[in-house]
Amino acid sequence: MSDNWTAVAMAFIALFLVGGIVSFIKQGLKVGAVLLAVLAALATTAAVLWW
Repeated sequence: MSDNWTAVAMAFIALFLVGGIVSFIKQGLKVGAVLLAVLAALATTAAVLWW
């Protein structure tokens, strides 16, 4: 597990971005929510590939 700190950090970043997506949607900022969704998908992919 100690070798996977980068994967854990990427997973945390992905969860943080998902929270941002919810916030942006509540504020009506759909373009920003789409951008955060893409970034969250990239962070999730990085976490899975790094694992």
